[in-house]
Amino acid sequence: MTERELSALLENLHTTTMGEERIRRNAAPDEDDVIAWCRERITAPDAVVERRGKNCYITSGGCTLTVNAKSHTVITAHKQGKNGRTRNNETSTGGSHN
Repeated sequence: MTERELSALLENLHTTTMGEERIRRNAAPDEDDVIAWCRERITAPDAVVERRGKNCYITSGGCTLTVNAKSHTVITAHKQGKNGRTRNNETSTGGSHN
């Protein structure tokens, strides 16, 4: 992701009511402002951003965020387990394992 794309993502980042509920349930239960929490993860030095299809996957701080690349909507977030996988069975570097 280019610097310009990242800047646009951060500027326009938002979520739906259902997305906010998923983020809180799966990764950030005590956060009042989940979008600020997501921005912190995206701008963290350890953040890895990967675009796959219509979504961007940002891995940072032990969590993986799923963001629609076009609309900049945060769809969900998941904590990573000890094996580096999120609850949807993806590794921190992407790719599904069966």
